[in-house]
Amino acid sequence: MGSMEGEGGRLFFRSETFDTQKFERRRPSDKTVAEPARSLPVHTECDVLVVGGGPAGTAAAVAAARLGADVVLLERYNHLGGLSTGGLVIWIDRMSDWQGRHVIRGFAEELLSRLSRDKIAGPEPAEWGSHDPERVAYWGQRNAAFNGTVTHAPTLDPEWLKAESLAMVLEAGVHPIFHGWGASPIMEGRRVAGCAFESKEGRRAILARVTVDATGDGDLYAGAGSAYDTEVDSRDIHGCMNTSWLFGGVDMKVFLRFRAQTPEQFTQFMAQGREALGFFDKPSVSWRDDIAVFMGPRFAGYSALKVEDLSEVEIRSHRLMLEHLAFYRAHAPGFSDAFIMLSGPQLGVRHGRRLAGRGKLTRENWDGAVAPDEIGVSPSLSPKFPNVSVPYGAIVPREIDGLLAPGRHLSCDATSHSFMREIPQCWLTGQAAGIAAAIAADRSLAPSEVPIADLRAALKVQGAYLSDVPAMADG
Repeated sequence: MGSMEGEGGRLFFRSETFDTQKFERRRPSDKTVAEPARSLPVHTECDVLVVGGGPAGTAAAVAAARLGADVVLLERYNHLGGLSTGGLVIWIDRMSDWQGRHVIRGFAEELLSRLSRDKIAGPEPAEWGSHDPERVAYWGQRNAAFNGTVTHAPTLDPEWLKAESLAMVLEAGVHPIFHGWGASPIMEGRRVAGCAFESKEGRRAILARVTVDATGDGDLYAGAGSAYDTEVDSRDIHGCMNTSWLFGGVDMKVFLRFRAQTPEQFTQFMAQGREALGFFDKPSVSWRDDIAVFMGPRFAGYSALKVEDLSEVEIRSHRLMLEHLAFYRAHAPGFSDAFIMLSGPQLGVRHGRRLAGRGKLTRENWDGAVAPDEIGVSPSLSPKFPNVSVPYGAIVPREIDGLLAPGRHLSCDATSHSFMREIPQCWLTGQAAGIAAAIAADRSLAPSEVPIADLRAALKVQGAYLSDVPAMADG
């Protein structure tokens, strides 16, 4: 995984992607059916409703509850963590900057600190920021060193991340509801007043003083009438989708030696795989040497907002998992006894919608300037850029009220989305959204009216890393 300079000096996140001809599609019907109006039973009422239990939603729920808010967390699967658990994106991207400073902290730091050393692998803090060639080479093979720098980018056990995420939610007093799909916002004029959801009990409603859209694709804010962007650069990884999988029974030490010590043979192996399978990917290390994770092949040209596209990517990914297993067992050192351990129960979606917010994080914000409404600091994509100040306005919708939108569907340009979609950044914006939602619910404020100074003060109490802001701007 790397980066490249695009037109106009834009930085794009770059990795191998695969364009493919789509399956022959069923002809859509031109018929419609009338659905009669009905009254929905109200399942419950709360101060803060968080829809989506991925990284942003889990952080938001815990942060809000710790401020005393009555919080309900609605999740469509049977677990928390989203792509970091169900999507098997078990490599957590950089939380330290290029100088080795730990800048994504707060909820993220607390959650990862709950994992014992047999459940998380990565460089120790003393190595963060190191340029030592030997350490860079070692951690470079383990997705924790980039641009000649060792970083805080651990790999972890997804089941234990599920367990600790749930434990933090329950300890904070959040009421989680699993197996419920947030279907549509409940509106009072331009204000979101909760959410209708579908479950085995049928269609029901949850009413809330403030709602947090943590669906990842902006499903609620889109349904509420908020503007959004959907364009991506076709060359960039963040426009791709795939289902990840784990192989057990491997020896990754053997495979990594093969890759590092015989690069010509490794190149031939990859070429042979592409020729045989068409779409071919290499494994990454996991938290154990006997488990490998495949976070590809990544398919371009599909939409996360179209159900037939989602279905086709699942079919292709699962077919390729079987083909990869046969090829790796036959040809890859360390994989002769490999077996399928798990395919991700969640599809790996990187991009669906991006909010049209009251603020927006763009490429022009990579200049080191501190946003007056900063809610966190993200490492930049490259050492040539300073850290990036994340503004509160990027999670506050422009046209609608009563809702906050942290996570990968926040307000940013396509280039900044390359890193703002990552799991640590979702923890960062989720924690800020939860605090803001709790303040807004407690004081009967619109989320856009939350005093920035109070939001930042609460973030600091909860351990977040923030820049010094000389002149505060409220509202």
